Amino acid sequence: MASTKRLPPLQSLVFFKAAVRHLSFTAAALELGTSQPAVSQRIGLLEEDLGVPLFKRQHRGVSLTADGVQLFNAVRDSLAGIAEAATKIRSRRTRQVLTVATDFGFAAYWLMPRLAALRELVPDLDVRIVTTQNEFDIRGESVDIAIAFGAGPWPGCSATPLFPEIVMPVCSPQFLAQRRLTANAAELVRLPLLHLESAEPTRWLGWEHWFAQHGLAPTDESHDLTLNNYPLVIQAAIAGQGVALGWVPLIDDLLRSGQLVTAVQQPVKTARGYFLVEAHAPKASEPLRRFREWILGECERALQESPFFK
Repeated sequence: MASTKRLPPLQSLVFFKAAVRHLSFTAAALELGTSQPAVSQRIGLLEEDLGVPLFKRQHRGVSLTADGVQLFNAVRDSLAGIAEAATKIRSRRTRQVLTVATDFGFAAYWLMPRLAALRELVPDLDVRIVTTQNEFDIRGESVDIAIAFGAGPWPGCSATPLFPEIVMPVCSPQFLAQRRLTANAAELVRLPLLHLESAEPTRWLGWEHWFAQHGLAPTDESHDLTLNNYPLVIQAAIAGQGVALGWVPLIDDLLRSGQLVTAVQQPVKTARGYFLVEAHAPKASEPLRRFREWILGECERALQESPFFK
């Protein structure tokens, strides 16, 4: 015995839906680019398959039977769902996707808070962010552009400066009050320090270099904490675990909100910094051009607003 759950001929359902929409086999044929007898035959095969009439044939057009109404409701909803799914699939093929590589700190504290503005400005651009704390060669990765930290140059790439490396010690307001710090660099020598783990040679300013800039040397009396990514370092500082080195402008919003305060108001500036790095190409794609234009404008604005770039 044939299963009652067997689907009717799917092509016939398209003919059926058109016929219902027009309540005319002739008008349905015009829409589908076929003949009236072809539509009539398809509908007849569908009725034969279901074992019930779906239309009442009248002198001027047709009307639905009760079974026809039931089938039409199901066909309408099903085809609408299929059309919606197909639209989403096609749209993914046509949307522009830009892959951006950067480090954990820049992604968490500078880029992510500003992505909503980018999506508003360029609504048809999808951004994919990949993060790493290590050096990498953009030419060997599936990456369109990178926001990289270093001194440059990057072989085979162009590099546009975004921010210089400006570093200052930061901690929580509670930590500052409990330790009764007076913004003297020498006070930090015996305090618990928060370190960002780095492979040798160190690519960014560390505590040893910061103390050297101030004519000081760290001691073994402090109980330090080393973490392998910058957001963890900052979270530890916010939690009152010690003093961290804060990179400007990554920490600017945290300072404005009062989650962090400066432990010593003597920033150290180096020749390193953040650069916009992209592989040499004959012509930049439109998504890349728009992202570059946006981020350069945002960085320029951040420099103007930050009190540490004056």
